[in-house]
Amino acid sequence: MSQTLGVLETIGLVPTMAAIDAMEKASRIRVLQTELNDYYGIVTKITGSVEDVRAAVDAGRRMAEQLGGQPVAVVMPRPADEAWRAIQSPRESNPLIQQDVVFFPEYEVLETSDSNKGSPAMNNGSIALGFIETQGFTAVFEAIDTACKAANVEVVGKEKLGGGYVTIVVKGDLSAVKAAIEAGRHKVEGLGKLIAAHVVARPSPSVLALLPKSGS
Repeated sequence: MSQTLGVLETIGLVPTMAAIDAMEKASRIRVLQTELNDYYGIVTKITGSVEDVRAAVDAGRRMAEQLGGQPVAVVMPRPADEAWRAIQSPRESNPLIQQDVVFFPEYEVLETSDSNKGSPAMNNGSIALGFIETQGFTAVFEAIDTACKAANVEVVGKEKLGGGYVTIVVKGDLSAVKAAIEAGRHKVEGLGKLIAAHVVARPSPSVLALLPKSGS
């Protein structure tokens, strides 16, 4: 590979997804994959021109910082061919958290319908995504129940990072998602730790392609 590599590592899924959205909207880059570490952190790997990758990484780092993701980032022009053997990971599953730990954008999911995959095709110009991430299941279950009762939103999926970190994602129109996330976040106190709550309007293609699935 000859293009520049950008690496952004954050704590928590919400800062990661918000950072990916910011990076893709900031410049022309391609998301290669995201990968979990064993300490509720996620690394995102992107490629593109040097200028585009630098602009994207700067935008992603700023967004992750706003959400408490404690980001660490680097831009690597033309990584050595041998280095790619360690940098780019194959698909991998962790039996302890019963899920994959290396994720590739599934752009084909954006073209599928409710009847085909159980997850509706989403027009990123007409929907918003809402994320609630907590440390502890009880907190996130109470939060998402409150969110769904507060506004007309649909649960997209759930992701576990280890360390008790759990994220649930909802979608709907922007006003409904904002109302749902605002209502849900207030239910976390006393039940667990709120890691982040965030709304993404007009999510970028890679964010949609990396969304966790509900399993329904």
